[in-house]
Amino acid sequence: MQIQALVAALALAVSVHASAQGPIVIKFSHVVAPDTPKGRAAERFKQLAERMSKGRVRVEVYPNSILYKDREELEALQLGAVQMLAPSLAKFSPLGVKEFEAFDLPYIFPSKAALYAVTEGPIGRELLRKLEPKGITGLAYWDNGFKVMSANKPLLAPRDFQGLRMRIQASKVLDAQMRALGARPQVLAFSEVAPALRDGVVEGTENTPSNMYTQKMHESQTHLTVSNHGYLGYAVIVNKKFWSGLPDELRSTLEEAMRQATAYEKTIAQNDNDAALEAIRKAGTTTIHTLTPQQQAEWRRIMMPVYGQMETRIGKDVVRAIQRTVTR
Repeated sequence: MQIQALVAALALAVSVHASAQGPIVIKFSHVVAPDTPKGRAAERFKQLAERMSKGRVRVEVYPNSILYKDREELEALQLGAVQMLAPSLAKFSPLGVKEFEAFDLPYIFPSKAALYAVTEGPIGRELLRKLEPKGITGLAYWDNGFKVMSANKPLLAPRDFQGLRMRIQASKVLDAQMRALGARPQVLAFSEVAPALRDGVVEGTENTPSNMYTQKMHESQTHLTVSNHGYLGYAVIVNKKFWSGLPDELRSTLEEAMRQATAYEKTIAQNDNDAALEAIRKAGTTTIHTLTPQQQAEWRRIMMPVYGQMETRIGKDVVRAIQRTVTR
């Protein structure tokens, strides 16, 4: 009885101490606006995590690069300054996990169904596992959508890109893609793109309609081409030490919250991009062009050499495994 009483007293002491400490805080940093697919999904995860954990977890969402720019946030995660991020997939290459650059290859995903066959299957899971030695645990893939091109002139044929300073993310694949088109790629952090377009530091960019609209890039870009030439997606990641240190049942609760937030994110991504494109159209600042099948075939032809240039860097096995999966 004395031993049982001692155990009960210790359990009570631990409970009181945990209560005094307050909830576990997850700082979730990202670089886009709250009203983008990623921003809205981050808020949905916050709501789900706090409700499902019954207050044991508090999620603090920091959008719009409030805490870190996209070139800084991965280091912050590894150091434990934040616990959760949702960086674009191109951001993992500087960590040495270059296989993620396969997602940047032009026209590699013919549809969302083909994309999901990769991210939700063995290839997607194996890629996330490659982050573990970097102190990172991958939880989910979040979708944004297919990219458009913009500039202050119509971009309908590859020759229209000749000499243009086009902003890109830090990606060797995107660099090669722009050079194949004849453009001059310029790497800029996402938070710097809108002012750089406004001030003429760069002349054009590629992104999804939702990112362009919420950052008001269309206000300084007179032409937009619906090219769907590339894909922009994210991986939701956490600091591995923090995640593995959570109680098992709480980690399971958060995994379920993430599953639900991810399902929600996929339902809104396309709708948000469609709505953003229509809002850009209605704003009247930007002429929107859609490539004809013949024009798109010419873009594909010009950009296909990028595969040969980048296969060795990314890994032939990864590229070919993706190609086999998307053509089934």
